[in-house]
Amino acid sequence: MSLTTTTHLNFRGDARAALDFYQSVFGGRTTVVTYADAAAASGLTDTPTTADATDPAEGRWVMWGEVVAEDGFRVMAYDVPSGMPWERGRNSFFVSVRGEDTEEIAARWDRLAADAAGSTVLHPLAPAPWAALYGMVRDRFGVVWVLDVVSPR
Repeated sequence: MSLTTTTHLNFRGDARAALDFYQSVFGGRTTVVTYADAAAASGLTDTPTTADATDPAEGRWVMWGEVVAEDGFRVMAYDVPSGMPWERGRNSFFVSVRGEDTEEIAARWDRLAADAAGSTVLHPLAPAPWAALYGMVRDRFGVVWVLDVVSPR
């Protein structure tokens, strides 16, 4: 099994422009899923993927996006919905850990989330419409980790 770590940048309404800019600098392929795309794929309009996007205009915002170049460059980004706290320059990134094996990701999750010294689960590790497993945890150092299992494309 292999794991990859990727910087996951957080914006409020600027994720698509940022991804387009980074793609123009580093090359590669850009993939974007909006909040509206996620809702349409699930067949619902009020799913956990869109529940925090309270402004209808936020449906066009990036729920998940990435730029991947052949030389190994990779960056992910999303727009933090207005229903969640966000301040430019604060909490501006996550560390994304992606794998293909649910048992391995679950084992890493358990070690991060069970840290008695101060981890806080922000989103429990569970299946999601876009991943076999997805979870978010803040460690005792204040770093937010997103762990997920890559879904086949």
